[in-house]
Amino acid sequence: MEQRGVPKFQLFLAFVLSNAACLLHAANVPALFIFGDSLIDVGNNNYINSLAKADVRYNGIDYNHGVPTGRFCNGRTIPDFLGEYLEVPPPPAYLTPNLTIKDISRGLNYASGAGGVLDATGANYIARLSFNQQLVYFAGTKQRYVTELGMDAANKFLADSIYMVAFGANDYINNYLVTFSPTPSLYNTSQFQDMLISTYSQQISRLYDLGARKMVVFGVGPLGCIPNQLMRTTDQKCNPQVNSYVQGFNAALQRQLSGILLKQLPKVRFAYAHGYDRFIDMVKSPASYGFKVTDEGCCGLGRLNGLLACMPISNLCSNRKEYLFWDPFHPTEAANMVIATDFYNGTTAYASPINVEELASVSAVV
Repeated sequence: MEQRGVPKFQLFLAFVLSNAACLLHAANVPALFIFGDSLIDVGNNNYINSLAKADVRYNGIDYNHGVPTGRFCNGRTIPDFLGEYLEVPPPPAYLTPNLTIKDISRGLNYASGAGGVLDATGANYIARLSFNQQLVYFAGTKQRYVTELGMDAANKFLADSIYMVAFGANDYINNYLVTFSPTPSLYNTSQFQDMLISTYSQQISRLYDLGARKMVVFGVGPLGCIPNQLMRTTDQKCNPQVNSYVQGFNAALQRQLSGILLKQLPKVRFAYAHGYDRFIDMVKSPASYGFKVTDEGCCGLGRLNGLLACMPISNLCSNRKEYLFWDPFHPTEAANMVIATDFYNGTTAYASPINVEELASVSAVV
């Protein structure tokens, strides 16, 4: 007798493998699941009462026929490029209404502008999805796959997929470093870093428990070099103190991924993405990458376009490919492409101990 659930499984696979090329490409990644903040949000904040939104022009001017999607960029994000290299289309925002099983057959994006490791992070933007909330949503998604596929097939599907995780930036610029924030009075920088890493590690472990086996964990970029920080200086040079916080966080995160977490999560494979180092290279040697402007946002308001995010009344540059930064906080599509390419097939200087291409070829253990 035909087992219940098999027809649904076959239908689901038909969606995943709708193009024969999917069977042939080297990576053979069934889906991407993306967790993080505004660097990789594709529109979740469109559906919540947040001040952190990118659903107005000129955001997306070079993508989707110029119609804003909710990406905090003029074009594609780092996961967009990585998905292209892996031959997986951009997963939809989790909060998109009425998503069908076909819509989520290649994954989902849970990232949210102003979201952080800590639930309190980003309160200055009102609504946002913290990593904890994103994990709650993913648990619901897993149950949906189980209902459609059955437990064994769902676990296999999730284990073979790739997970991209990018947090930490907002925990500094929209928590610890916010003017009048109570956090610095409660924790010194070392204590705050320890709390962040401890909480982040627990969250990564939770993602593992939900079925993730192949994770790309992004380090935080040089926050002291973003226009929002540069506008506070007189010499327009990177803030060394802010960058030191980030470097400490990144170093502690790397130690955790290669040490305790690797021992506690025996079936996981991590690719740590060194975004800080490549971005510093682009700041110091912009001409090598085709950039001319590294200290000003292409779209924004205020000094160096670093005060307010991109909106219809913002200043807008015409030569976007020559700008490192799109707005006060986020890279341009051109910068994202450079970074994503390094993460995908670069050396261990930019992704370690393996890059994303190598991670994709790893046989996952359920």
